Amino acid sequence: MGVGPLPYAGWVPPRPRPPKPLGTITRGTTNPNRLRRADRWLTGPQAYRLRRAADPLVVDLGYGAAPVTAVELFTRLRRVRDDVEVVGIEIDPERVAAAEPLTRPGLGFRRGGFELPLDGRRPAVVRAFNVLRQYGEDEYGAHWEEVRSRLAAGGLFVDGTCDEIGRRSTWAALEPSGPVSLTVSLRFGAFTLPSDVAERLPKALIHRNVEGERVHGYLRALDRAWLEAAPAASFGHRQRWLAMCAALREAGWPLLDGPSRWRLGEVTVAWDAVRPS
Repeated sequence: MGVGPLPYAGWVPPRPRPPKPLGTITRGTTNPNRLRRADRWLTGPQAYRLRRAADPLVVDLGYGAAPVTAVELFTRLRRVRDDVEVVGIEIDPERVAAAEPLTRPGLGFRRGGFELPLDGRRPAVVRAFNVLRQYGEDEYGAHWEEVRSRLAAGGLFVDGTCDEIGRRSTWAALEPSGPVSLTVSLRFGAFTLPSDVAERLPKALIHRNVEGERVHGYLRALDRAWLEAAPAASFGHRQRWLAMCAALREAGWPLLDGPSRWRLGEVTVAWDAVRPS
């Protein structure tokens, strides 16, 4: 049986193309300190995950047109564990190239998407803010599953959304087994009612803020407790927020935090209380 022509001397077979990143390029809008509320949560009640991690690897997924949030995350997490490694991942190669001059020990940047190109390593934390909100409601679930499947044991995936300067934020926290909580974090004086944050809900919930859905009932309960706590306003917004959260807990809402977090304008509830019907 004949054979085809042999390659010429010195011929080198072409390298296989790397797989196409999973996802699409986001708008990329970002600002300094925009994600400080979520970072404060990661370095507070969630810091134990990083301290216990065998590999202290953290991903800032879809960091945007400028790498400022990845640099801030690296700086803040170094206070928790000085050998932490933060990798900023972006689909847009131009954004990765622009970030590369900021590379230093413990901080790097790679092109990729939800598949997390980390050479087989499993991150302790993945933070994706203002990323999934740009996808369809029928798409976020597959991306959640993709990222969760790549977490280290005991790892955390934070899918969040916030306004342009980080005054109104929410985030869903997911473990390898699934979603576990929803956090609302608001700057005092930047809202009239807690439900003003509704337009910043994660993609899994933003279209569910309608009558009959659990998240709608939760936001209404927040508003009701906030209004009923009006007498505490004479002592300041913080005292009113504390009274609101205490009333929610007394009413049976499964809050996962306490006054030390409430004082920051933050409250976290178990996912089952707000999950889509």
